[in-house]
Amino acid sequence: MPTCFRALTGPDPNQKFPGFAMYRVFQFQVAAALSVVTLLCCGCGEAPLETLADPDAKPAATPVAASLPEAPAPSPAAFVKDTDCRSCHEPVFAEWLGSDHERAMDHATSATVLGDFNNATFSHFDEHWRFFKEGEAFKVGYRAGSAEERIYTVEYTFGVKPLQQYLVPFPGGRYQCVPVAWDADEKRWFHLYPDAPLREGDPLHWTGRLQNWNYMCAECHSTDLRKGFDNKTNTFNTTFSDINVGCQACHGPGSTHVEWARLPVTTPKDAYTAMGLVVDYKSNKGAYQVDQCARCHARRAPAVAEDEPARSFHDNFLLSVLSDGLYHPDGQILDEVYEYGSFTQSKMYHAGVRCTDCHNPHSAKLLVPGNDLCVRCHQDVPQPQFPTLKPGVFDAKSHHFHEPGTPGAQCVNCHMAERTYMGIDERRDHSFRVPRPDLSVALGTPNACNQCHADKDAHWAADAVKSWYDEKTPEQSKHFATTIAAGRRNQPEAETELAALAAEVNAPAIIRATALELLGNYPGGAASEALLKGLKDGSPVVRARAVDGMDRLPMEARGEVIGPLALDPMASVRTSVPLILAPVKAGLPVKTREALATVEAEYVALQEATGDQPEAHLNLALLHTAAGDLVAAEAAYKTAIARDPQFIPARVNLANLYNGQGRNGEAEHLLNEALGLAPNEGELHYSMALLLAEMNRLDEAVVYMKRATELLPGRARVFYNYGLLLQHRNDRAGAEAALKQAHGIDPANGGVLDALVIFYVQEERWEQAKPYAEKLLALDPNNPELQRSVAAILAR
Repeated sequence: MPTCFRALTGPDPNQKFPGFAMYRVFQFQVAAALSVVTLLCCGCGEAPLETLADPDAKPAATPVAASLPEAPAPSPAAFVKDTDCRSCHEPVFAEWLGSDHERAMDHATSATVLGDFNNATFSHFDEHWRFFKEGEAFKVGYRAGSAEERIYTVEYTFGVKPLQQYLVPFPGGRYQCVPVAWDADEKRWFHLYPDAPLREGDPLHWTGRLQNWNYMCAECHSTDLRKGFDNKTNTFNTTFSDINVGCQACHGPGSTHVEWARLPVTTPKDAYTAMGLVVDYKSNKGAYQVDQCARCHARRAPAVAEDEPARSFHDNFLLSVLSDGLYHPDGQILDEVYEYGSFTQSKMYHAGVRCTDCHNPHSAKLLVPGNDLCVRCHQDVPQPQFPTLKPGVFDAKSHHFHEPGTPGAQCVNCHMAERTYMGIDERRDHSFRVPRPDLSVALGTPNACNQCHADKDAHWAADAVKSWYDEKTPEQSKHFATTIAAGRRNQPEAETELAALAAEVNAPAIIRATALELLGNYPGGAASEALLKGLKDGSPVVRARAVDGMDRLPMEARGEVIGPLALDPMASVRTSVPLILAPVKAGLPVKTREALATVEAEYVALQEATGDQPEAHLNLALLHTAAGDLVAAEAAYKTAIARDPQFIPARVNLANLYNGQGRNGEAEHLLNEALGLAPNEGELHYSMALLLAEMNRLDEAVVYMKRATELLPGRARVFYNYGLLLQHRNDRAGAEAALKQAHGIDPANGGVLDALVIFYVQEERWEQAKPYAEKLLALDPNNPELQRSVAAILAR
């Protein structure tokens, strides 16, 4: 599962013992656990009923204008039953029947349940399962250890192939996904987390919040899903218009279209835009269709309380970028990110290729099998619909260097490498990338060559590619992966490279946005300039990440710089604004305050709609804190902890709030509780060390800080504070080593350089002080006081 929080850039290292780490959530990730992986989309625009008559029939006489009735006003669009679509669209309805979308979810009956419920058993560590029937009801018996068996009734099937899951009801309107799923091909039960002995209370345990259907899965397996969460009672009243992924999941609510179709032929229909369809594929470009598919086929977070089909994807959702843990640094899929984020990296997407260029929108099947699908466009003659596509012979050994008919000769095996999710669900990467084993050598990323040739290493594969292409080898061109990888490691030299990548107009938006996300961890001028430019980018994905980095702005500059973005047309951008502007709200111009009030209400509504998750309450707490309402912030943090006692960020931030109020005993208690839940979380050890140092309990603080350096080996600030602590305990050798380690991690950190200069000056080790003093002056060459100090050192 994704990490749902990230640390801020943190406290000022020039402080003696800066306040401990603070977590922040911009938006938490929502991604349905789909076993259905083909793209859903459509541009059919099927003819209305009256146009499907006998093609040889003569047209009816046109009535005189005076006899025409007035054009009716369309009714507001509402969802209807998919059977209302069938009467006019029988051929495509027949294609849809039996598809993964049609069978995405269903009532549990003998016709829909695939699994063996004939008293089958399954054990996983000390958990034991029994699958059986009582009359027509499908039952699951569950026992953990020596506890008494609990019996659940399966109400719904979930998915159909390659696996099927089962949903059982829990109190409060919740439905949980049983973690033992049915392998539809091998006809066997298997556990979705085979190597994880999860316990109740863990969010990933099948009874936990991250296996909850209402939150994790429902939105993309049913049509017109309304989660219906009630914050006051902590209960759900989840509804849908159709139990599965039906016509209106792609075309939007259909009542107005049905109304349009049923009007008499003689009735004017001018008032009906796009035949009454809410989602208008025919009038929009290919990217519009892809964005509609992305509603379910993207790793994204909600940007509004209730999404609407007619709105832009980016006005409904915040797209996840190529973050560590989600994607490899070269953009290949890692976690369950689905297809959209990958596809938007591809040349095909930017050339106007749509989902329906490869997939039947109704059956969700490929239009033709194998390489025949690819060579429909990739031919040795120009393709008018894709004028930038270079002609060539591709389905030949001269291109792929493998024997025809072998796996290596299949286009998808080189350009759409597979990764397995949910144990047995193989999904293809839709970035359509060229294999780069040279990047595997440099960065450890996977490559398609070694996926097939697992007995060979990446050096072998890179040499093979070089021998094929001679001087045209791909490694001659720089790849953004090296910059992203360096940024993930917080390497100082990556700042300028990331800034350049963010400004690269030809780079896909998701890559430029990733660069901005990483630049949020850099305090330098290049990062600040790139983030400011990103605020005016044409892509909402880029603008949203630029806003996230604007907490670096001085308070007096925030209103002028960020204020206009409170009116951004995309909610994914607007909803990042309140946390930045809340501290300066009172000083904003009237119009900006009014815009902020609107977007703040939108932001609060979003958090309340997703209030079943602790991240939402952490976001509200941050908003209250920024606005100075610490009482409300404390209450929100406590609600977050109540939603999930193991949600560490809420405990850390509440401890930070207590520390700011002088309630250090309560802060220490919270951190101790958190350490009991997550003993190997480096941020917790770091926060506890800083708190104890502030309380002048230095011997205890050193123990926690030392452990923090072990768990956070790439954090210069941790080693910096460790060095300060050791200095206070008169461990000069240890302090010197820690400070030098901090400098090695972040050579441009002024606080670390200053600490090293002071350390060597105190010991009158002038030669050792001089290089650090020169580096410090280079960071601020026009500072007269620093000039005098450095000159005095250099003169020794």
